[in-house]
Amino acid sequence: MKSPIIKCHKLDYSYAGKVALSNISFEVTTAEPIGLVGPNGAGKSTLLSILCGFLQNASGIVTLYGHRPGAAALSGRVAALPQDAQLDPTFTIGEQLSFYARLQGLSAQQAQLEASRVLEAVALQDSLKEKPGALSHGMAKRAAIAQALIGKPELILLDEPTAGLDPANTRKIRSIIAELSPATTFIISSHDLTELGRLCQQILLLDKGMMNTMQLNASAADQPTRFLTLQMEPCPITEVLAKFKQISGIVGISNPQKNELIIKYNSAIEAKMDVKIISCINDNNWQYRQLSQGKTLEEKLFFDEA
Repeated sequence: MKSPIIKCHKLDYSYAGKVALSNISFEVTTAEPIGLVGPNGAGKSTLLSILCGFLQNASGIVTLYGHRPGAAALSGRVAALPQDAQLDPTFTIGEQLSFYARLQGLSAQQAQLEASRVLEAVALQDSLKEKPGALSHGMAKRAAIAQALIGKPELILLDEPTAGLDPANTRKIRSIIAELSPATTFIISSHDLTELGRLCQQILLLDKGMMNTMQLNASAADQPTRFLTLQMEPCPITEVLAKFKQISGIVGISNPQKNELIIKYNSAIEAKMDVKIISCINDNNWQYRQLSQGKTLEEKLFFDEA
């Protein structure tokens, strides 16, 4: 039987008597991006450090591809990118990436080819002979991700890969992860719930050292109850709610945040509820920013009804 990519069973870890992780159990079995979320101090960095093999003496069972973190058998199969990882400013990017490739056993010629390959994967093929100081913040982040791609690892652990980036670079990194994910499993720790919602089907939620898991596609396609998330421009929200409630098939509307509505409807009564909503908005000359199927990750994590 094939071993899970990651298996944690009753994982506990403490710093000087203070509990950082408590009774953590989860498995990752498919090569798709997995989101890791939680407030500051929830234990995310501790968990990633244990998975990388940087922290020892955790109790419970932790395995990657059937091996303990840090085992020699995982060399080249697992890579990690800490949040503040930077390349050495005194050497060119190509020199450094070639060096890391040589550490994985590649010949000098193979290492140069590998450095070119990973830079092309992150759209930095023209920066091979540049030093890190010549790169923008977003380009430097992508260069750091290139280092994590060396050797085509099967599992990559990313800590805040899009933190501080502008929308253009954020989108490039999202595209890199999406393109590679059929063959590579990514565990992505991030506070950017919008990006995680676009990339991930499974979310690991850490809070006060304890974990819950969530499947974002858990609702079966044949379930009649569906949701729409509607972000409105400033508008008479009471009037909007009154009009929407007159539409056949709507069974509930919640307003968890200003100018945002979560519309619950019965698809057996009205399958094209999005068309009905847009028609109602146009008929009343309201303005909206976005209408999307389902709930946002933020809604699922923090505003879902029991």
